[in-house]
Amino acid sequence: PQMELEALRSIYEGDLCFRELSPVSFQYRIGESGDPKAFLIEVSWPETYPQTAPVISMDAFFNNTISSAIKQSILDKLMVEVEANLGTAMTYTLFEYAKDNKELFMENQPVNTVTSVSNSIAIGTPHVPASKKKDKKEQLSKTQKRKLADKTDNKGELPRGWNWVDVIK
Repeated sequence: PQMELEALRSIYEGDLCFRELSPVSFQYRIGESGDPKAFLIEVSWPETYPQTAPVISMDAFFNNTISSAIKQSILDKLMVEVEANLGTAMTYTLFEYAKDNKELFMENQPVNTVTSVSNSIAIGTPHVPASKKKDKKEQLSKTQKRKLADKTDNKGELPRGWNWVDVIK
């Protein structure tokens, strides 16, 4: 692990996403800060690493908006990588794997912090982009449209003062 530690330090030198918590524990932020789909992975090396799997955790406070189901699915995917790389220095591999698959990992993470249960991950079905569902605008009746048009100017913006309260009587 000493060589891997030095390698990690040199690879991620100046990388703001990488944090060495201790010589055997590292955090890596996948995604820009402020990105609603960014997440933190923490990798800790047990005594017997890399013969045994590192401990991967997503318990960082940074991840508190991510649903536990998604955390679990990310960890499961990372563990598959771990199995494939046992016996080799894999921390870099794990971080890079997570970076490459960020979109995939977080595809079911709603951007607003409401955790939804409906999009459980179905295995073996073709990936249908979620955008198709969102495009449908709510249908307005003609009278609703007319009322809306009366309230707004032709650009669909409400006139200045539309929500002012009439104070002077």
